[in-house]
Amino acid sequence: MGQITVFSGPERRRRWNDEQRLQILNEAFAPGACPTDVARRHEISTGQLYTWRSKLLVDAPPAPEDEHSPGFVEAVVINGRNSPLSGSSAALVIDLPRGRRITIFPSASPALAAAAQKALR
Repeated sequence: MGQITVFSGPERRRRWNDEQRLQILNEAFAPGACPTDVARRHEISTGQLYTWRSKLLVDAPPAPEDEHSPGFVEAVVINGRNSPLSGSSAALVIDLPRGRRITIFPSASPALAAAAQKALR
């Protein structure tokens, strides 16, 4: 016959109330924070963090629109110019999360600008 080891002790499954979840999410997704480090510190999986975040986003009421909130705008590429535009000022600047930015200059070909925008979808 084989040997069986029974571990007794407190329940391993922890219960998190809404305030604790929100505090952990704010900590994990703050600018410059590393969700993996926060998950380790609270002894939860990163998958649990992302599950909590997605449930929070689904249940959250839509944010009110104001003049300073980010939005979407249609990008229009004008064809018909035979020579590329010149200039050192940016024609299109796309700000991304975590301080990243894509800058497209007027000298970029329409195909390059379209490829950059398509990659962001």
